Amino acid sequence: MSQAAAQGRIAATLQALQAQGRKALIPYVTAGDPFADVTVELMQALAGAGADIIELGIPFSDPMADGPVIQRASERALAKGISLAQVLEMVRAFRTRDERTPVVLMGYANPVERYGQQAFVRDAKAAGVDGVLIVDYPPEECEDFAAALRAQGLDAIFLLAPTSGEARIRQVARLASGYVYYVSLKGVTGAGHLDIDAVAQAVPRIKAHVQVPVGVGFGIRDAQSARAVGQVSDAVVIGSALIQLIERQTRDNVATEAAGFIRGIRAALDA
Repeated sequence: MSQAAAQGRIAATLQALQAQGRKALIPYVTAGDPFADVTVELMQALAGAGADIIELGIPFSDPMADGPVIQRASERALAKGISLAQVLEMVRAFRTRDERTPVVLMGYANPVERYGQQAFVRDAKAAGVDGVLIVDYPPEECEDFAAALRAQGLDAIFLLAPTSGEARIRQVARLASGYVYYVSLKGVTGAGHLDIDAVAQAVPRIKAHVQVPVGVGFGIRDAQSARAVGQVSDAVVIGSALIQLIERQTRDNVATEAAGFIRGIRAALDA
């Protein structure tokens, strides 16, 4: 077994980047959007363009933390009949072509509860998932789920927000592995104005408690904002801007356009 497999792909990837003095680039796409049959190809294109970790959204009818862009992506995927079982199948297909790039499933409790927590953890591991972020599983209600993920070698990834107090940060620090996702804005994905100074103050406050790298998302729209966030964090998560780009493409253009966008962000982070 390779060292990466032994310690988990996410940790191995983030440690390698840290050793090189580089920041992780983590794009988010919704499984099955904008076309049901494009997701695996899109994931490959993102990895080829410099994505270090891919967050794959599980479509859900009521994604309350997401703004209109990602809500629309979920609606489009659900209209095509994309289920959690199909999302796992997409990861499995991606793994036949890419054994290196970590995949994090991001979603809400309802689809996981319907699937069954234990069955979900087992099948996610079998499909080649590396980490799971369930937006509405707060850490205090997540002990058993986090333990089940850990037992399978999967990372439990948690959100922290500008409103998170010291007690919440400490709870997350106790359970989190892989990385912590800091939501840079009060509000939903794709919202508002990114305050880099506020992010620069928040990240050290989190790092005082959390042993894993800190990624920052929400409000990162382009190479310039990505680079600014990369200077104060370990990883940059970009979702709404990417989805806005691909929702306008034809089936044949999706992967190419997404790759071009991510290549530009990668270049800015590495500059």
